[in-house]
Amino acid sequence: MPNSKDAAKRHKQSLKRRIHNRSIRSQVRTSVKTFEVAVAGKDKAVAESAYADFVKLIDTASGKGLYHRNTAARKKSRMHKRLDALA
Repeated sequence: MPNSKDAAKRHKQSLKRRIHNRSIRSQVRTSVKTFEVAVAGKDKAVAESAYADFVKLIDTASGKGLYHRNTAARKKSRMHKRLDALA
């Protein structure tokens, strides 16, 4: 239980942010799964579009502080390597 009005407000804000951040992380994970399914099926066109969606989502998320920029870069690099291996 918060001891002051401002502590109560901060708690409420943190809960709202947590829900929002979870939805964004979920979108990123879903885009990764879409990419992995396309790579497993050796479908280069779908994999390229899934990779582009993933890059947009993770860049936005890292810009807002959900992922560290090096984490985002590492994930993009590993996925791009798998995309290039399809060729």
